[in-house]
Amino acid sequence: MANLDPKARAYVEMFNQMPAIHKMEPNAVREMFASVPPVEVELAPLAKVEDLKVPVGQDDQIKIRVYTPEGEGPFPVFVYYHGGGWVIGDLETSDASCRMLANRTNRIVVSVDYRLAPEYKFPIPVEDSYTALNWVSEHANEFNGNASNLVVGGDSAGGNLAAVVSQISKDQNGPNILGQVLVYPVTALTYDTKSYFDFQEGYGLDRDLMIWFGNHYINSEDDARNKYVSPLSSEDLSNLPSALIITAENDVLRDEGNKYGQRLRDAGVNVEMYCEEGLVHGYFTNMAVFPERIEESINRIEEFLNKLNQTVLNKG
Repeated sequence: MANLDPKARAYVEMFNQMPAIHKMEPNAVREMFASVPPVEVELAPLAKVEDLKVPVGQDDQIKIRVYTPEGEGPFPVFVYYHGGGWVIGDLETSDASCRMLANRTNRIVVSVDYRLAPEYKFPIPVEDSYTALNWVSEHANEFNGNASNLVVGGDSAGGNLAAVVSQISKDQNGPNILGQVLVYPVTALTYDTKSYFDFQEGYGLDRDLMIWFGNHYINSEDDARNKYVSPLSSEDLSNLPSALIITAENDVLRDEGNKYGQRLRDAGVNVEMYCEEGLVHGYFTNMAVFPERIEESINRIEEFLNKLNQTVLNKG
């Protein structure tokens, strides 16, 4: 085995006993995960947690969850997109981590429950994500948020969506995003980096599983080359928000996360990159198994955001 943290080793051993997800239908996978009894974990204290609705598309709406830290405010805002390969996952997936994020960073965290593929393929999850970002920017004062200090972030497919809405916001002169926090993000659908072959099987997110996610998300191979699916394929990455990219050492997505960070850096964007040693994909939202390592990553996020806060103060 590779360099695996003992908890990561136990986690992948347990994960590998489950049925092969890439051989199942999406609804069956969702039902399988829904049937697992929730594990009690310690939740970070907050002043308030509330669910709100955001109108999307013609006449639909999605849910967002607003985590408000204790204190006076108005608070800077962190819009968060959960992982799950655009196919699975919901607000509960990242709930404990979002609570810790809000508590530690002293930001209002807004978690977005975008619609999922394959029922809602690309570009709908992207459109939902960007619509939610705009809604939060316009309505932040209604929940004691400060939209002039706005960051986006997410894990895995959510990291992909955070990177993509940052590009869209630049392209469309949308909300001013100060920073993007990308935790083991999907940045391409080529499945061909060295880490894809080093960790292609047995580490939780198998190469075949990632291909399954990608195929359910896109409509055609042309979509796979669209920069709003694969942000790494964008020709111009200049003038994007400062980025913090956190990867896991034993993860098929490690190399493409690093490639995206390097491309941003080459384009003149301020980038910080960390590879969490011994860890595997999915650790960041698994509070039952990885609470200490999640806290370490959130410490890195807090340091990054504090620097952004300082730039806001200096401009002010």
